[in-house]
Amino acid sequence: MIFFKGFFGKKDTKASEPIPSATVSASAPANDLIEIPAFIPTDPNEYELVSVIATAIAAGDHPKSQFVVKNIMKRNPEAHLVSLISASIAAGAMPESKFVVKKISQVK
Repeated sequence: MIFFKGFFGKKDTKASEPIPSATVSASAPANDLIEIPAFIPTDPNEYELVSVIATAIAAGDHPKSQFVVKNIMKRNPEAHLVSLISASIAAGAMPESKFVVKKISQVK
């Protein structure tokens, strides 16, 4: 039993001291940024057409199935344009590479 206690037993470890806030202040300007969402709400006039198309595709060979569309979002044109421009500029130096834009932020 002592053998297993060496592997699974708790060891007396000292808790590390917290880092002083003066060294973390480099990330303070991040509060001045507004995140641009990748998707925005769709116009209510487009709900019916999008719902019919999506449920028809999802139903496939099962015509008696039922679906509920809870939320319809469309691509944010501003975020789409910014991601295309930034990926194109980055690809200028490395044309064989692929880029994924995960987050877009704007200065207040």
